[in-house]
Amino acid sequence: MARRGLKICCFTSVVFLVILTIIIVSLSLTIFKPKEPQITVQSVVLGSMQSNVTPLSMLITIDNPNYGGFKYESTTGYLNYNGSTVAEIPFAHNKIPARAKINMNTSTDLITDKLISNPSFWEDVALGRVNFTSTATLPGKVSVAKIFKYRATTYITCYILFHIQSQAVDSKCNTRIKL
Repeated sequence: MARRGLKICCFTSVVFLVILTIIIVSLSLTIFKPKEPQITVQSVVLGSMQSNVTPLSMLITIDNPNYGGFKYESTTGYLNYNGSTVAEIPFAHNKIPARAKINMNTSTDLITDKLISNPSFWEDVALGRVNFTSTATLPGKVSVAKIFKYRATTYITCYILFHIQSQAVDSKCNTRIKL
């Protein structure tokens, strides 16, 4: 009799573990699978270009569709014009909550001398628009349900079209997450 009870208990435990494993694998492949965050450069404001550096501020929106929050360390991004770095953009450490959208302001100095010495710059000014490329690498940690924590790195590349007359911005950002 005790043997039969032990067999039933073992069988029930194995079935429970199999079901639990299937649920965990299903969730990790569907709901908890990392999705790329949506990043948009909302605005770029240039100060007066009267010296060799020009104040530059940017408003960036990050939309995190994941069920895990991302806490990243302080890092530096780069603003490039035709292959030349014209600004280093500081990103202070921050946390992007799960399934949330945040706005982030950052400011830096644009190296005006590097920008205007590029032969393509004046052609772009005559067309009324300037193309920039921005890159950043954000190392940090992903936290799912405050239980599971993983090291992750997010790689960001943004293509920014700055319209000189209206100071409007069109941007397209590509992100990649590496766990």
